[in-house]
Amino acid sequence: MIETNTELLKGIANQLRIHSITSTTAAGSGHPTSCCSAAELVSALFFGHMRYDAKNPRYHNNDRFLLSKGHAAPILYAAWAEAGLFPASELAKLRTIGSDLEGHPTPRLPFVDVATGSLGQGLSVGVGMALSARLDKLNFNTYVLLGDGEIAEGAVWEAASLAGIKKLNNLIAIVDVNRLGQSQETAFGHDINVYRDRFKAFGWRVETLDDGHDIEEIVEVLGGIGLDDKPLAILAKTYKGAGVSFLQDREGWHGKPLNAEEAARAIAELQPSAQSAAGVAIPAPDALPAPHTAAPASFPAISYKAGDLIATREAYGAAISRVGEADGRVVAMDGDTKNSTFAEKFFKKFPERFTECFIAEQNLVGVATGFGARGKVPFASTFACFLARAFDQIRVAGISQANLKLVGSHVGVSIGEDGPSQMALEDLAMMRAVAGSVVLYPSDAVSTEKLVEQMALHKGICFLRTSRPKTPVIYGNDEQFPIGGAKVVKQNAGDKITIVAAGVTLHEAVKASNILASSGIGATIVDAYSIKPLGKDVIKAAAQKTNNLVLTVEDHYAEGGLGDAVAGELSSDGVKVHKLAVNGLPRSGKAEELLAKFGIDALGIAEKVRSLV
Repeated sequence: MIETNTELLKGIANQLRIHSITSTTAAGSGHPTSCCSAAELVSALFFGHMRYDAKNPRYHNNDRFLLSKGHAAPILYAAWAEAGLFPASELAKLRTIGSDLEGHPTPRLPFVDVATGSLGQGLSVGVGMALSARLDKLNFNTYVLLGDGEIAEGAVWEAASLAGIKKLNNLIAIVDVNRLGQSQETAFGHDINVYRDRFKAFGWRVETLDDGHDIEEIVEVLGGIGLDDKPLAILAKTYKGAGVSFLQDREGWHGKPLNAEEAARAIAELQPSAQSAAGVAIPAPDALPAPHTAAPASFPAISYKAGDLIATREAYGAAISRVGEADGRVVAMDGDTKNSTFAEKFFKKFPERFTECFIAEQNLVGVATGFGARGKVPFASTFACFLARAFDQIRVAGISQANLKLVGSHVGVSIGEDGPSQMALEDLAMMRAVAGSVVLYPSDAVSTEKLVEQMALHKGICFLRTSRPKTPVIYGNDEQFPIGGAKVVKQNAGDKITIVAAGVTLHEAVKASNILASSGIGATIVDAYSIKPLGKDVIKAAAQKTNNLVLTVEDHYAEGGLGDAVAGELSSDGVKVHKLAVNGLPRSGKAEELLAKFGIDALGIAEKVRSLV
């Protein structure tokens, strides 16, 4: 605990309120009352408790602060301005297109680790950061400021559960219980005991602040961090609009800036006791060794035999274990499917670098995002259909420009008897839509192994789609699979059509080409293992040799998958793209029966080709 001047912290809190009001008034939009309720909490944390290098917000052992209630962004910006990172005059540019001080925080700013604002996601990211600190033997704490409205989100309790299980006493959740939501009072208002009992049930130590604007009380509670082996939840009873007489605890002010006259009245109330944080001594973090963040120069070799039958999901398990040997940045986590995704191979080899997140996919993705924000290369795996439950976390990870690797197994109708609730048939569309994403779909063990290498080296969101059926190895061990490429698997002069496929349908396409060859119809086969970015040049070059006639085949719904990717890239070049995909709701059955039912097996492909040439 550092020496604190509580009167000064009170004055800084009012200065933060003034900045929040003036910046949102200048912007003509924003959430000043949500900032006001948290002013004392933020003042105490930034200028009376946390240890960080204010000139180097990315320093590896800084205490981390996550504003889960991202709509209160102006007070976060005000705190960093008062800490001296940038001039306070920049706050007047809030929400303008030329400023990185956006309506909700994004990592365009050096002091923001992840984007927030889609409520309920910050605590999961905090869990990942706290686990990363433990792995790296660093002693920074992670502080997550949540609103009381957002803890209605189930993802918050997924994170709370795992934090309790892992006994993350370096994680502190601070809940700003200001009673008022966007459109009405929150479900429990100021009944802090409800929140207390819930956090305690998940294994947290809980401290309550009957007056969340009492600096002395806040400072005292912060002094007790790390006293036991549990994560700490601080529940602060606050008032929305606190500090301004005509705003405090008044409904109808959420997301509403003050006009110039109202702002002047508010500032007149706050200014007499406001104080700048200039000159406040912020304690430095301990100078502990930085974790290794360099990528390896190479990876161990692989050794597969052509024709061996290996499911790509199984090859993923071998790949991440092999890549993890050479790359200490790699960590893995799973949603209690590791014996099916084969992530258990990594778990058995590197148990300290594996996190079991249990059946809580939103938290799984959030935890992985937190690891990535601290320099790790996280691979999060589960059945691909279950990643749909975490799509908002994935979407926001795109906004965060997160270094996140997602692996979804059990895709398409080829999983067979488990039925449609287990079949990922929307995942390619979902992942293609994410900002900056890479979408990969290997067809054999070699391509899986090489694509996992590429994922580890690539900074950004990557999705690997792995299959349940065993498929033959078709590539040599030295074959390379760059992101954005494609492979011509079979091609002869005089071919009538180019068939573009990936995963299990690639093998069906090869079989179909053999059937067609017996009747004198040649077909070029292209493996579109990189669906985003697409290997456009390879596919286009092949199509030009087959009179610009292309057929795509995929074990996915027709909307948004491989077919749409190819058509979107090539149709403007005069290429005629026809699609075979899963059209209609599937049912349980054998994999071969289901592929045939939807016309994406070898016979179905051959029949479609005959109708086109």
